[in-house]
Amino acid sequence: MAIVGYARVSSGQQDHTTQVERLKAAGAEKVFAEKRSGLDTDRAELLRCLDYVREGDVLVVTKLDRLARSTADLYKIVSGLEAKGVAFKVLDDAAVDTTSRTGKLVMGILALIAEFETAIRKERQMEGIAKAKAEGRTGGRPRQVTDEVRETILRLRAEGLSIRAIAAQVGLSKATIQKVVPLAGGE
Repeated sequence: MAIVGYARVSSGQQDHTTQVERLKAAGAEKVFAEKRSGLDTDRAELLRCLDYVREGDVLVVTKLDRLARSTADLYKIVSGLEAKGVAFKVLDDAAVDTTSRTGKLVMGILALIAEFETAIRKERQMEGIAKAKAEGRTGGRPRQVTDEVRETILRLRAEGLSIRAIAAQVGLSKATIQKVVPLAGGE
């Protein structure tokens, strides 16, 4: 069993020395440290740390926000640790300690909160989509090829213009024109 630490600060001007010292004082034999925003999904040292830990190890952080950017993110990370047989502790919050029954209970509650947050976010998103549809707005970019533009393209093609000439005249790409008027031969 090894105690492994993870330290993070958000910017280059900040220093994680204090976190590293606290993690080592808590028994961390190896500490992964980085200067990256918590919103950054590609934190290289965190990924290395999560890959490094083995069954029976304990991952320790000084504060919960050093590890995760949201409850859902925290639950995802801790679930991954649990699947590997790795425990998780937060030095500044003894309640978050999956080596104890109470800590596991707290993590279960956090998981429910994460699920609740996801459901509320999805509900708001669906309400926004329904409102937009009711107002006649749909998602995505506006259509470039309206019925009027389609008629113009077909008329120009019937007049013998090339795909390239039609594209230049209507201000669309050759590929878009080709979707409207598939080529009968090469051009």
